[in-house]
Amino acid sequence: MSHPSPFLAAAVQAAPAFLDFEAGVEKTVALMDEAGAQGVRLLAFPEAWIPGYPFWIWVTSPLEAIGLARRYQDNSLTADSEAFTRIAEAARRNNLHVVLGVSERDHGSLYLGQAIIGADGRTLAHRRKLRPTHVERSVFGDGDGSDLEVHDTPLGRLGALNCWEHLQPLVKGAMFAQHEEIHVASWPSLSSASGGPAYALGREVNLAASQVYAAEGGCYVLAATQLVTLDVLRVQSELLGREAPFPLGGGCSMIYGPDGRPLAEFLPEDAEGLVVAEIDPSAIAFAKALADPVGHYARPDVLCLTHDRTRRRAPLPGVGAEHPDLSADPAAACDAEGA
Repeated sequence: MSHPSPFLAAAVQAAPAFLDFEAGVEKTVALMDEAGAQGVRLLAFPEAWIPGYPFWIWVTSPLEAIGLARRYQDNSLTADSEAFTRIAEAARRNNLHVVLGVSERDHGSLYLGQAIIGADGRTLAHRRKLRPTHVERSVFGDGDGSDLEVHDTPLGRLGALNCWEHLQPLVKGAMFAQHEEIHVASWPSLSSASGGPAYALGREVNLAASQVYAAEGGCYVLAATQLVTLDVLRVQSELLGREAPFPLGGGCSMIYGPDGRPLAEFLPEDAEGLVVAEIDPSAIAFAKALADPVGHYARPDVLCLTHDRTRRRAPLPGVGAEHPDLSADPAAACDAEGA
């Protein structure tokens, strides 16, 4: 069995062009060009990179923040826009696979999306976070089972999740069951102080989630994070009409090998740049020899995950695929899904 040749991958660590759509697209393309000039073949962006993660939802009430909804919607990305076409063209021009974290606007609703773009500029997926976390649900809607998908690419089997999807065991199991080899973990800012009284929201726990995902799945993980800068806080405060403090910095992008080891050095927490490492797909076999979570190390006779992959985008009666009947024999449904 032949493996793809080793290649360079990079995780972005940078501040977004906060709530400035055109500047955000330009910065995205500039980072893609920078990665392409370095010979990078796969580039990972943070969660909600365009137009920036809505940090205010953690430091204000939903009622106070409702006035920002229109500004955030206006600066979010639509899948069929000319701006997205420009980004896809930059991927093709740089021979670059890209996983782009976006606030995806679909008519009147927003979703925490990840656009997966091939090196030929074609879109492999517009996936959505299955369940936004806590106060994120005041801004974003849910994804569905069709968004938990791993894609065949010339670099290997590529998948992606957002933020605390990495803390949901069944979500991870659905990805592992598709023999994921390279994974993009898109995160917002992860300052050691950002959790406050909620330690689980801070840097240490969420870095560990990316690292453990690599070891659990026997796959490479590119963890990309945003930065909070004074400019981000200035824009946020101007829109709210008051100061809305949030920890500065928060950059901790990293690439982990399939045995869980870090493959690069951390950038300073407040520094912008690309974290670059070599991906050697043949190394996955060594990790899987120790523990293949959906192979020799699994117990499908004891545990079964049912994965409903129905795409639910149009909430209209009679439109789309029928829901599968899983009530009679969930185990048989598992076998049919191959999960």
